[in-house]
Amino acid sequence: MTEDAPAAGAARPGGRTARTRAAVLDAVLGELEDAGYAGLTLDRVAERSRVHLATLYRRWRSVEGLVVDVLGEIATREVPIPDTGSLRDDLRALASEIAGLYARPRYRALVEGMVAAAVRSPEAAAALTEVFAERNRLAARIVERAAERGEVPPGTDAAAVVAAVGAPFYYRLLIMRGPVDDALAETAAAAAYAAALGGAFSPPGTQDP
Repeated sequence: MTEDAPAAGAARPGGRTARTRAAVLDAVLGELEDAGYAGLTLDRVAERSRVHLATLYRRWRSVEGLVVDVLGEIATREVPIPDTGSLRDDLRALASEIAGLYARPRYRALVEGMVAAAVRSPEAAAALTEVFAERNRLAARIVERAAERGEVPPGTDAAAVVAAVGAPFYYRLLIMRGPVDDALAETAAAAAYAAALGGAFSPPGTQDP
């Protein structure tokens, strides 16, 4: 590898380059859905995307490079943030959005692939951390608004509340290997809400909102 080789997935945006990247990333998602991370190869992505294998090696270099680029694409997408005027309802809506996403086989497979890639590649691990940190930062506005309304104790860690909503989904997906459904969304939101109101995410002595 030469020192001036471009970063994985790096290329000028727009035109043919953009179409090529879109085709490749869509093929990555399709391959993850069909064969899982263990079956993801540059050859299969090349065949599915109809992009030359040499192009994949030049621009992405490896399976981990492909997954990193998929993560980067996800990070740029707008995240819908509920704003119902009630923390309970906002958390339920957020949990419902997560459930709707991961009930789809393609995105369930993506989560599994992201974690597997992160184990093998420091670059993938950093990308994964960045994506989830940014998602939590944006969704934390739900709890910040609730604090402004006096629904939760002052000093409540907004990002921690949001993470508590998401955590049961990843436990179900990655550890228990069970289905993601509305019941899980309901219990995840209810548990995070009760903990937030009870001061579990706020400094000692601020439990009464």
